[in-house]
Amino acid sequence: MSALPVTDCFSLLSEPRRPWLDAEALKARIVPLLAATHPDRVHEGSEAEKLAANTRHAELNAAYNTLREPRDRLLHLYELEAGEKPRDIQRIPPGTMDLFVDVGQTCRDVDAFLQRKAIATSPMLRLSLMQEGLDHLDRLQSLQSRVTTRRQELESALKSLNVVWESAPPEGTAGRRESLPLETLEQTYRSMSYVARWTGQLQERLVTLAT
Repeated sequence: MSALPVTDCFSLLSEPRRPWLDAEALKARIVPLLAATHPDRVHEGSEAEKLAANTRHAELNAAYNTLREPRDRLLHLYELEAGEKPRDIQRIPPGTMDLFVDVGQTCRDVDAFLQRKAIATSPMLRLSLMQEGLDHLDRLQSLQSRVTTRRQELESALKSLNVVWESAPPEGTAGRRESLPLETLEQTYRSMSYVARWTGQLQERLVTLAT
């Protein structure tokens, strides 16, 4: 795989490279910076000044959006350190198989239920479907709790990886890539990707069931 010309979002926001960061602390520090660099502050400036302000603000905002989300941050960090994109593989990351199976089956069951509910006209049938809907709601909420727990486990693992990044050779020096657990970083990125996907799938069905 060829090297990637990647803009370093960590450097752009004066953040040290690390797998985990406090999203709220990042927000508290970056939001005033975004406000200070907003293009509206140079609305009376020249076209060149307006263009520069727009470009700078867009770069900072994009960098912030990348770093605040664990999945995007891990992908960005991997590309920075490895100089390439992660491998294109479909393997389920370790520790996620049970959730992969359960979320998939539950979503299929809920979708089938919603289809039956949409065409039900009999009052008796709709009454029986109401109880079934509550059962599906319980299943979704239980799975949502498990997915949240998995996310917390992954975030805890990322915190421990910070120590490795802090003790690695400086950026751009020999031996840095070899000193970093990039395979672990890649696996965690894939796990976070599944967690983000499951969170969206479950929330979408919870909202639909509640309406």
